[in-house]
Amino acid sequence: MARAVSRSGDGYLHVLVPLLVLTLDPESGWQLLPLLVLALAVERSLYWLVKNSLRRPRPQETVPGFRSLITASDQFSFPSGHSSGAFLLATALLIIYGGAAIPMLLWAAGVALSRILLGVHFPGDTLAGAIMGSGIALLAAAQLGV
Repeated sequence: MARAVSRSGDGYLHVLVPLLVLTLDPESGWQLLPLLVLALAVERSLYWLVKNSLRRPRPQETVPGFRSLITASDQFSFPSGHSSGAFLLATALLIIYGGAAIPMLLWAAGVALSRILLGVHFPGDTLAGAIMGSGIALLAAAQLGV
């Protein structure tokens, strides 16, 4: 189950969700789309910069005898990009739809937890990712007046 939840945070939903929203609710979709484009551009850039500057090793590299259950897509651990992306998407939907988007926050928390359970992140990595993703979504919304 953790593998499936983790894979759901690979980024495909960042494309599929806005397309679905544009199809089903065009008015909200045209608010969500620029919000996600701006927020993801900032988040992916910051994520890459922080991750490759700090170069924190993954749990498997630092905890003796520990083996992760999956192979991570990149070398470094901090911050969790899956967590950051998931919380960015969930927060953007919360901004547009309010309480109706709470299930997406639960999904984002599941993505973050799955990364810990699979052994590719420390808890602080996912917490930092969650804060980063949510914070950037909020800042982008404020910048766009959403």
